[in-house]
Amino acid sequence: MCFLTFFGDTMSAVKLKASMVGTVAAIIGLSTLFLTIILSLFDMLSLSTLLLAIVFLNVLQWLIAPYLIGFMYRVRKVSRTEEPELYSIIDKICQKSRIKSPELVIAKIPIPNAFAYGSPLSGTRIAVTSGLLNTLDTEEIEAVVGHELGHLRHRDVQVMMFVSILPAIFYYIGYSMMWSSMYSSRNERERGSSLALIGFLSIMLYWVLTFFTLYLSRLREYYADRHSATTVDDGSRKLSEGLVKIAEWTERTRRQYPTMHSLSSLKTLFISDPDNAGRDLREVFQTNIWRSDHDLVAKYLNRRVTSADQFAELFSTHPNLVKRLRALQELQ
Repeated sequence: MCFLTFFGDTMSAVKLKASMVGTVAAIIGLSTLFLTIILSLFDMLSLSTLLLAIVFLNVLQWLIAPYLIGFMYRVRKVSRTEEPELYSIIDKICQKSRIKSPELVIAKIPIPNAFAYGSPLSGTRIAVTSGLLNTLDTEEIEAVVGHELGHLRHRDVQVMMFVSILPAIFYYIGYSMMWSSMYSSRNERERGSSLALIGFLSIMLYWVLTFFTLYLSRLREYYADRHSATTVDDGSRKLSEGLVKIAEWTERTRRQYPTMHSLSSLKTLFISDPDNAGRDLREVFQTNIWRSDHDLVAKYLNRRVTSADQFAELFSTHPNLVKRLRALQELQ
């Protein structure tokens, strides 16, 4: 049986799925419990209106997000005659994954990356950046595409949209209650204190749920890595080399284009977090010695994941690069 190395432990595919289900259950369970308490203590009508408004806005954002992404990042749809090789790769992996082939688009972004997205209005799409096509070899692009198709196969866009709504609910509840407590009259001082307490607890729960959501996002990245490794021939090696080269060239490109920090808003969709490229490659840049893609991956695999790395990972949507590479090595 194949295994994944995660947080220093060996995790099988079954355990990985169980961990994801458990995380989602914890997010929903905590949210339901706290909402029940709040609704039992305060005006259900006003809170219900707030909840409906938040859910509506998030669903609306999900539905129109593909069009906003296309506008912001100058995404261009490409035909099969323009990119027959890319379409051939997508069709082959989709057939193995038993999913419908998504629409292929190219984003005019200099950093090498790829992302999958979509909604019921736009359909599913897979985007590769111009930087990715100019940087990676064909076999590495194939592995990256396999990763992104894994996100579509596992419905990660819908799952992450759903779990992201819950922290947002408590964020707005917390701030609305804290503001309400500040304008309470003297006769309502006791009620104002209760509002402030519930507001504070809501903000605390928002942070707890946010960490759970980030943890779930990292788990799903491992799951998408696994999908690429099992649907692409020699996928573990190809994806390992692709991930390292993406991190390397992302940092170089960000130095040339300082305005690339604006891409942070899209990093949840990316195969690799562009904000962590510098940290991931600091040691490589210090030595700047490698002879091949295999040597570069081997250099990362020999790195030690420090406590600082572990702590930084808590705030990241993507796993630590060294840990991802080690997980892929286990799949080989």
